[in-house]
Amino acid sequence: MTVLIIDDEPGLRQTVSLILAEEGYTVHTASDGEEGLAKANELEPDIILCDVRMPRLSGLDFLDRYKQAGGRGMVIVMTAYGSIEMAVDAMKRGAYDYLPKPFGPDQLVLTLKKAEERESLRQEVTRLREEVGIDRRFRDIIAKAPAMQRALEIAVKVARHPSPALITGESGTGKELVARLIHSESERSNAAFVPLNCGAIPENLLESELFGYVRGAFTGADREKPGLFEVASGGTIFLDEIGDMPHPLQVKLLRVLQEGQVRRLGDTRNRDVDVRLISATNKNLEEEIRTGGFRIDLYYRIAVVPIHLVPLRQRREEIPLLVRHFVEQYNRRLKVQISGVDPDAMQHLLVYAWPGNVRELENTIERAIVLCESTRITPVDLPANITTPVSALDGIELADDELSVKKHSAVLEKRLIRLALERTGGNKTRAADLLELSSRALLYKIREYELG
Repeated sequence: MTVLIIDDEPGLRQTVSLILAEEGYTVHTASDGEEGLAKANELEPDIILCDVRMPRLSGLDFLDRYKQAGGRGMVIVMTAYGSIEMAVDAMKRGAYDYLPKPFGPDQLVLTLKKAEERESLRQEVTRLREEVGIDRRFRDIIAKAPAMQRALEIAVKVARHPSPALITGESGTGKELVARLIHSESERSNAAFVPLNCGAIPENLLESELFGYVRGAFTGADREKPGLFEVASGGTIFLDEIGDMPHPLQVKLLRVLQEGQVRRLGDTRNRDVDVRLISATNKNLEEEIRTGGFRIDLYYRIAVVPIHLVPLRQRREEIPLLVRHFVEQYNRRLKVQISGVDPDAMQHLLVYAWPGNVRELENTIERAIVLCESTRITPVDLPANITTPVSALDGIELADDELSVKKHSAVLEKRLIRLALERTGGNKTRAADLLELSSRALLYKIREYELG
């Protein structure tokens, strides 16, 4: 095991290093908190022995910054006689144990052996959790497609750390489900999970929702109200559609993330918050940055770990599993007994493009169950746009002497682009995905065919 000793006394560093080296530990040292923080981030030691009183950066400040940076090593603080209260404070901030100075070799080794046993137990628990089957690990999220499994594996890994995660993907792909998975797999799982859709709240109300307000802050503010960052303190806040957040609030959010403090509207003091941030968007934030719609400094703060969810049309192998899941779910909720979907109906579900993704599929199955008059869902129970999709050649008159492939391929291409834009509500990025074109190629063809 690797041990990092942080103390400004050269004699103590040398003595402790010799004792631990004889016990088989790999030992590194640092002469103050700043150097210690740099080495801790570089070496990722299993155990850190850190003095409380040091120049440049105290032991308590080191502990705070180390934990905020996602450090996972066990910190044991070394305190002079009579500083037990400081040691207790350090343990409240995340230290594993403390050693009162002066200490003997036996006391030092015993304390580290206890820490070593705890770390070994933690690693064993982590290993066992990773051996649990994929369905149980990912809870109610269906993940058969390799791209989806990879996304969820990243989600489970990031859950172990406090780093911010940004979940991207089209509407209806399950971004909030993945955010809840991260929260439930984290050390904050027993605390609050607070979701907020940034695009669903008017700009003038969004700031008070996030940060709260004091009495008299504005007309109608007849009482104090904590914001959602305070409500989520100790847990997780999920900011859905963060790409819709107004520019002035992006600045304030960045400050909260940097300082770990919020200030209620109308207040003069800051309040500490300890929040894990997960964000989501269906927008291309890098494009938003280029056009000035999103701040680049905020982007790098929230997108430490990006997780992309592919659309349902790119993971069609999951459709039968999702259908079975929704049939069982709505059987219970609606108190009916639908046994499943007949082959013809399933074929329609498999070939449809699902612009609304999993959310649209769920809505379709609920509707079908409500309308179903037998024990199985049939094509007649499905919406017409799924069972009778508009042909790409509808409305095109072909003369007997006009069979030019080149001429009619352009007509077909124009019709397909128009259909894709209609199906995606004019969303060019999603339309390009449906057409299997690059966004640039689609824009060129839209201009060429004068489609908008």
